[in-house]
Amino acid sequence: MSVRLITFDLDDTLWDVAPVMHSAEATLRDWLALNAAQLGPVPVEHLWAIRSRLLQAEPTLKHRLSELRRRILLHALQDAGYAPAESAQLAEEGFQVFLTARHGVELFPEVHPTLEQLANHFILGVITNGNADVRRLGLADYFQFTLCAEELGIGKPDPHPFQTALQRAGVPAAQAVHIGDHPSDDIAGAQAAGMRAVWFNPQSKSWENERTPDAQIASLAELPGLLRGWLHD
Repeated sequence: MSVRLITFDLDDTLWDVAPVMHSAEATLRDWLALNAAQLGPVPVEHLWAIRSRLLQAEPTLKHRLSELRRRILLHALQDAGYAPAESAQLAEEGFQVFLTARHGVELFPEVHPTLEQLANHFILGVITNGNADVRRLGLADYFQFTLCAEELGIGKPDPHPFQTALQRAGVPAAQAVHIGDHPSDDIAGAQAAGMRAVWFNPQSKSWENERTPDAQIASLAELPGLLRGWLHD
């Protein structure tokens, strides 16, 4: 059966996320050093302890990464002695500094030409557990919708985000395919919703999960050819 809908993961599928996050963390630390000197060099262990307490009290925060980071900052600032109102202001300002830096991604070189080609023939969407915004990355024109765990209240690999994508596109699962790098979140999640799943595997890792992907690619540039091949299955 032909494919009508293609959904994409973002982090580590359209760009390498590790250097972006490291840079964003460093940018935030530098900003806090200048604007919240009372905080001092906070040990990572302290931040992780705050994170653990917050998630234990409100487990749904694991799907709301922006809110989780805001609250970690807020609690760290309050622990450092800042008054509630000042803590809230600094936490929000610091989060926005981090979020801006978090969008300083370097797209894989094949992203724009591949998405442009596919957008002429398929419905394209985004399903992400992260907090990157395609509008801030100059990619919004390619996608008809974006679904993020923050807004849905639940993330991959739960079938709900994939089922929501199918409803948005008005396409049955048999005519949809998801592209992503994560064996559980992307591949198992999409297949559990009845979609086909393509594993983005640029480092040629070995597949170690029980159920195999429907296909794998080392570059997004391979995707149009793969889909043309499926048209003749």
